[in-house]
Amino acid sequence: MADLDEGDLAPQFDLPRDGGGSLRVASLLGRPVVLYFYPQDDTTGCTNEAIDFSQLKPEFEKLGAIVIGLS
Repeated sequence: MADLDEGDLAPQFDLPRDGGGSLRVASLLGRPVVLYFYPQDDTTGCTNEAIDFSQLKPEFEKLGAIVIGLS
């Protein structure tokens, strides 16, 4: 996969979701996406970060944005 620069379109791929199923990146086209990365599940720092994003979810939704965390 080629490196991306700010403003480049993401390549098309599917992401697995917690609890099953997947998210097709193409379904996000034209929508703001907040993408955050965390190094490891079930650690204090990463869990706190995920909780913070979960608590802010209503604010992001008001802006039409979806929040995605990747480990």
